[in-house]
Amino acid sequence: MLTATVEPQSATFLPELEHEIILTRRVLERLPAASFDWQPHPKSMPLGRLATHTADMMSFLATTMQTQEIDLANELDVYQPATTPADVLQRLADGGEAAKQALAAADDEAFGLVWTMRNGQHVITAQPRREVVRHLISHMVHHRAQLMVYLRLLDVPVPAIYGPSADEA
Repeated sequence: MLTATVEPQSATFLPELEHEIILTRRVLERLPAASFDWQPHPKSMPLGRLATHTADMMSFLATTMQTQEIDLANELDVYQPATTPADVLQRLADGGEAAKQALAAADDEAFGLVWTMRNGQHVITAQPRREVVRHLISHMVHHRAQLMVYLRLLDVPVPAIYGPSADEA
């Protein structure tokens, strides 16, 4: 009789997270410092702010695993976007390391606990941490793709991610 082995949830997330951090770093390494204020459309985030937000997904993931909730009303006033590509890369490195440590330290029960994001009294989301972790990884990938469009529009060579790039063929 075969018995199924169930991996801890951290073991499911960690390899994917490490891989996506490497791919995100490839994009962030190409950021043109002179274009940090550039935006493709008035409704779009400037390049530097989008890059910072993308890199910060990892510290958000660590915070999710280390807290029960966050109140954006207390956070938005202190948020500062990075001002250079080196700063963005450092935020990704620091946040990525914190995220990996937080995931590795979590037991399966921790992934099932409900984590809440609010803005004052308004609850934005209240979900099990495993769903928030999944969302944050996907959210980083989403914004990484936006950054790749920005790079293309700025005529910066786009790195290969899940397959070849026209610039690296």
